[in-house]
Amino acid sequence: MVTLTDTLLKTDLALPSRKQGKVRDLYQATTTSGQEALLIIATDRISAFDVVMPNGIPGKGAVLTQLSMFWFNLIAKRLDGRLKHHVLSTDPADVVALTPADQELIRGRVMVGRRCKVIPIECVARGYLAGSAWQEYRETGAVCGIALPAGLARCQELPEPIFTPATKAETGHDLNIDFDRACEIAGRSVMETLRDLTLEIYSFGHEFARERGIILADTKFEFGLPMDSQGDNPILIDEVLTPDSSRFWPVDDYEIGREQVSFDKQYVRNYLQELVEGGRWDKEPPAPVLPDEVVRGTQEKYLEALRALSGCGLDN
Repeated sequence: MVTLTDTLLKTDLALPSRKQGKVRDLYQATTTSGQEALLIIATDRISAFDVVMPNGIPGKGAVLTQLSMFWFNLIAKRLDGRLKHHVLSTDPADVVALTPADQELIRGRVMVGRRCKVIPIECVARGYLAGSAWQEYRETGAVCGIALPAGLARCQELPEPIFTPATKAETGHDLNIDFDRACEIAGRSVMETLRDLTLEIYSFGHEFARERGIILADTKFEFGLPMDSQGDNPILIDEVLTPDSSRFWPVDDYEIGREQVSFDKQYVRNYLQELVEGGRWDKEPPAPVLPDEVVRGTQEKYLEALRALSGCGLDN
């Protein structure tokens, strides 16, 4: 059981092909049923300005895992089997070669997923004009080649949600592209399917979250083609509708025309921005250690999103 005082920053398991992202550690694995799989461990690392902080947010990885599983199951039910997801299990005991100590270390933070060929496009749905979309709109009046009405304000709800793909970057920021460019990379038929699925899930998620006091401003999904299947139907992979992959705002604080309070890394970004403006950090590694009050504030935002959306606290 994960507690809110536990912090897992990295793993070093006796499994092949370890790969470390900003938040997740990935390993090739074999399940106890003999299936080749990918072990995905959500650590408590947190990044900002594309730099990983030296200390993490206790329990953050468990929150991301629990919330993703809540959405994976809800989406599968909502789409009535039209879209499968990659998760085979969340029990580390289902993985061969993990010691009891290994299992306890990663319990609550792990997804055992089907191995997939990842479709190299970030599938982004936007219902509000925020982030990079707001900057692009100010400059061009469009977002990813989609012309929008003139006179829209910052964080204003769009007339209808839009699909704005991006290329996946190994490091740094993903690059927004238009739909035609996404089709050149992944194929038109595939992208038409992913566009429709992305907008359908976003619309459902937006409605669901709004009823619980949260605005889902935008989100991104990843899809893959399973390596253990002869079919060509994409499945949903990675994480889903978490504060790390989505922009969540509280309904009761929403106001058009300004930056919004959000359920994510806001405490971290605000603190670091103060350091940058004061000339005490240049947005390059090594990052500064986050103070306890910033860690606690960030932790509470992640937990608040989990409770509001799923109706449960951590491990409930």
